[in-house]
Amino acid sequence: MSMKDYLEKDYYKTLGVPKDADAAAIKKAYRKLARELHPDTNPDPKAADRFKDVSEANDVLSDPTKRQEYDEARQMAASGGFRMPGAAGPGPDFDFGDIFRRAGGSAGDFGETLSGLFNRRGARQQARRGQDIEADVNISFPESLRGLTTQMRLTSEDACPDCAGTGAKAGTVPRVCPDCEGTGMSSRNAGGFAFAEPCPHCRGRGLIVDDPCPRCHGSGRAASSTMVNARVPAGVKDGQKVRLRGKGAPGESGGHNGDLIITVHVAPDPTFTRKDDNIAVTVPAPFDAMALGGQVKVPLPLGGTKTLKLPEGTSNGRTFRIRGEGAPRKDGTKGDLLATVVVTVPSDLNAEAREAVERYRKAMSNG
Repeated sequence: MSMKDYLEKDYYKTLGVPKDADAAAIKKAYRKLARELHPDTNPDPKAADRFKDVSEANDVLSDPTKRQEYDEARQMAASGGFRMPGAAGPGPDFDFGDIFRRAGGSAGDFGETLSGLFNRRGARQQARRGQDIEADVNISFPESLRGLTTQMRLTSEDACPDCAGTGAKAGTVPRVCPDCEGTGMSSRNAGGFAFAEPCPHCRGRGLIVDDPCPRCHGSGRAASSTMVNARVPAGVKDGQKVRLRGKGAPGESGGHNGDLIITVHVAPDPTFTRKDDNIAVTVPAPFDAMALGGQVKVPLPLGGTKTLKLPEGTSNGRTFRIRGEGAPRKDGTKGDLLATVVVTVPSDLNAEAREAVERYRKAMSNG
């Protein structure tokens, strides 16, 4: 069996069990299929081939050591790089090619090459977190109060599809960096202290690519574009940065995705202005309502109005606080609406109104 065939076989699917199935479940599934497919009880020629596949799957999954090696090999192949599971990495006795020999096949040249990669202590690619992506979004003032979900097209780097993230040309594999022996780190002594830093030879990858992939030029990464749904929370302020965890660039070798950092730009509103969690609005009021007392309609930021009662003798420019009509806070409460009333002066007065104003001026001058 070639390495490619071995990695492409899904023994769990063959037995019809989940990947986390215990030994008892695997044994039960195998016995059931063996009774159905055994050549002594099933003359169908296809059943014989199926019985062979089931027996092969059981041989690997029923043996804890073979099963672990099988799972690790498939995980490495699926990760887009040669990453060993577990933080400590493979030990010095680990033989990649031995996995395939235990499965009943021959590793071949490719398996031997991979075995050489992992037989050195620490020869593995480090899991790397993906880069953060920064983006800008423009929203209206009402949208900043309500919050919204917007679609954004992001361009980032992902594992190169041509080389599956290895950086090597198809049909070739990277070799272990001779300087750091695959750890990706090198030591430097300074003033009696030892400092660890990324290996300058392999740039921290632990592997050297001699024949680079023509698409990614050996980096193992290629530009990709994707659409993401970004949630802008209610109450966001102009210039505020919103971090969406895991929405950034994909990680390398099993590393976590980076974050998407959105800078929100809120368009100015012709009626309302933001003051921390409070919202300010200017409300025109007629002179008589301010002098004698009356009512005015105050517009609300998300639509509608609220009636504000003015006491007698309200001064021009006085600010009234309408509680709970401001911007939303993280704790679920809201700021206040600050309504400043300003007297409106009519541009055209009829004769009766003019006479009344004249009487008022005369009365005030005599008082």
